[in-house]
Amino acid sequence: MAYYDGLFDRLGLRDWCDQSVETAPTSMQALLGQLGGGDTEQTIARIPFPSLDTLHDSCAQIPQTRDMTAGVENTFLAARESLKLVLDPITQPLSWMLDGALWLFTTTPWFIIVPLLVALTWYVARSIGVTLFVAVSFLFLGFIDHLDVALETLSIIFVCTGLSVALGVPIGIAMSRSNTLQRMIVPILDLLQTLPTFVYLIPLIFLFSVTESKLYGIAIILYAIVPVIRLTDLGIRLVDPDVIEAADAFGMTKRQKLWGVQLPLALPNIMAGVNQTIMMSLAMVVIASLVSAPGLGVLVLRGIRNLELGVGIVAGFGIVLLAVILDRASKAALGRIDKNKNAH
Repeated sequence: MAYYDGLFDRLGLRDWCDQSVETAPTSMQALLGQLGGGDTEQTIARIPFPSLDTLHDSCAQIPQTRDMTAGVENTFLAARESLKLVLDPITQPLSWMLDGALWLFTTTPWFIIVPLLVALTWYVARSIGVTLFVAVSFLFLGFIDHLDVALETLSIIFVCTGLSVALGVPIGIAMSRSNTLQRMIVPILDLLQTLPTFVYLIPLIFLFSVTESKLYGIAIILYAIVPVIRLTDLGIRLVDPDVIEAADAFGMTKRQKLWGVQLPLALPNIMAGVNQTIMMSLAMVVIASLVSAPGLGVLVLRGIRNLELGVGIVAGFGIVLLAVILDRASKAALGRIDKNKNAH
């Protein structure tokens, strides 16, 4: 006798509950209950939570939890072909960009790509200390034979961060102009920010082949785009209303105010969002190695799978080094922007 049998009897639902239903395989919980014998002692301390599985024991018409998960899976599989038909052409350029960046970073000789990256660091940071640190770090990664995989990781981050910024900044601008749009998008951002990283990959695996680069590219962009959207919206909303009023007094149009006043004043916040987006891209690249994303994450995964402690730790150190490089370079760029802003 199940615990809630009496409840359904009192509600007069016994006939409905006992109607013939398709017999499902016995769950592990039910098997354990059967093995437990006829212990029907019911005390307050042992009242089971009225979950779907527990209520199903008393009323066969109530679906079990696995029926619910099967329903979610079947719904997704039913919509998969339609989703694929729409998403495939839209996301195909992402695969081309990722493959192209990987080819460029891995086929260009080291004595060209490394100086170019160092020069890029100097261009954005204008800091001798940061530039020297980046140069020494790349030479060290090359010395320990990790430069190729580090460049693979870096190419993915460049593409995914660039697309996140290209998509996120306009969305943040649109949010800052409409409270209704902000109220609609914030729950989606909350969901993306709190969703466990592995969960991003599950629907994508069903939609795309694991050999397609866009599989991990979409997961990285969805995970990393949130900070740049939030901080662009915040930065524009924090622009001093007196400055906006002065712009209105000069007869500036909305476009002129956006490009001439709001975006320049919001740039420090936007750059802070870009910094966070870079860091989150790097974090997701490691997880994405589970679905064929190349780079340092593959070595970390190899260390875990084969229990190769040294391989995993050295690759992890390489990821930390890349994170420090990207963080210092982007923060130096942010500091330069702040300095220029204060100078004016």
